[in-house]
Amino acid sequence: MYAITIREPGGPEVLEWTEVEDPVPGPGEVLVDVAATAVNRADLLQRQGLYPPPPGVTDTLGLECSGTIAELGEGVEGWQVGNEVCALLAGGGYAEKVAVPAGQLLPVPAEVELLTAGGLPEVACTVWANVVMHGKLGKGDVLLVHGGAGGIGTHAIQVGKALGATVAVTAGSPERLERCRQLGADITINYREQDFVAELKKVTDGADVILDNMGASYLDRNIDALAMNGRLVVIGFQGGVKAELNIGKLLGKRGSVFAAGLRGRPLEEKAAIVSDVRAHLWPLLENGSVKPIVGQVVPLAEASKAHEALAEGSVFGKVILAAKS
Repeated sequence: MYAITIREPGGPEVLEWTEVEDPVPGPGEVLVDVAATAVNRADLLQRQGLYPPPPGVTDTLGLECSGTIAELGEGVEGWQVGNEVCALLAGGGYAEKVAVPAGQLLPVPAEVELLTAGGLPEVACTVWANVVMHGKLGKGDVLLVHGGAGGIGTHAIQVGKALGATVAVTAGSPERLERCRQLGADITINYREQDFVAELKKVTDGADVILDNMGASYLDRNIDALAMNGRLVVIGFQGGVKAELNIGKLLGKRGSVFAAGLRGRPLEEKAAIVSDVRAHLWPLLENGSVKPIVGQVVPLAEASKAHEALAEGSVFGKVILAAKS
């Protein structure tokens, strides 16, 4: 089979379409013929040598995919060869085939195309695990989403609205904010021109849940933006990894700060997240309350172009890599 390999750490030009050995599904795994995968910021970091895969995980990029089951490993039940699926991965999606733990498989939701589903599992599991399972977002809460125009952000807006929350977002241009409004965002803040804390406080008592992709540079202001008993959930560090935490302000709000990724979690924990997503989020996709937002589709063999597009920050929603023409 062919897969995208990294010649050496560096820019998008180091990505190469190369023939490699086919993966073999182990016990409890399935082999998927990949139809599509998607670009996530973690892929850009790994390409640069800044985010190595967990021990025992393939060096091939790709944290999600969609496709068709080609083979069942020993002990797999509940799935059949030929099933159309999408999957959460620790790696391996930028390839024509990938071996996936069965607990990380999801059926392709009704009304969602197989190609589009290639960009769904990572955002779905990230948002659901952090905003709902940990953040306990509920009806009447205020959700602040940083980076509302990206893959995570466009999904989080819709999930928040479907659960009855008031959704505030930050983005970097009036055009991107308008598209966030079209997805349901109630409060839109241009982070290049406005202070998100002040804008949020004009119309709310603060955010009950904040989904943050910036990390260090936003830490202090995020705490300012929290409501009483608010929960700050950090899922990225585009703004750095080290900052001073004002414990006094956090105590005064009875607030909490939680930081977590998906990739390095134990298999059983990922399986529990996937199960909860299938039970509670998939119905929202199937009834149209939440829809995948695809900004660009690029052939998998041209993954370097997709990495350039994501790095430029001009894409609204997900960048899909199509493995099948």
